[in-house]
Amino acid sequence: MPLTPDLAALADETYVSLTTFRRSGEGVSTPVWVASDGDALLVWTARTTGKVTRLRSDPVVELRACDRRGQVAASARVVAARAVVAEDAATLERAERAMVAAYGVQFRVARLVERLRRASHERVAIVITPA
Repeated sequence: MPLTPDLAALADETYVSLTTFRRSGEGVSTPVWVASDGDALLVWTARTTGKVTRLRSDPVVELRACDRRGQVAASARVVAARAVVAEDAATLERAERAMVAAYGVQFRVARLVERLRRASHERVAIVITPA
């Protein structure tokens, strides 16, 4: 299923607030970088993050444009979607390429800093599609 216009528009934002849901139904929002790749938005993140844990239990997400601190404008549209955690090599490669295409030097510097700090976080991709 192709991206909806609202989801596609989020790919043009520098930061997007990704809201995942606890088992209690409480939403937890995190600012993330997203990149468009065909029929999905992709997020690159550490495997051990809370958002990944929550997504393994509940694939429902909400997205909104935000700033780097996660502040959402009152006028920001809420976009409902579904997300799955992908760990296969092909999807990880696809996600990394999409992030480089979307964020260029910023993404490369973030990856370099991660390596210099010897942060050995295993990475996963979050694949976001229309609800």
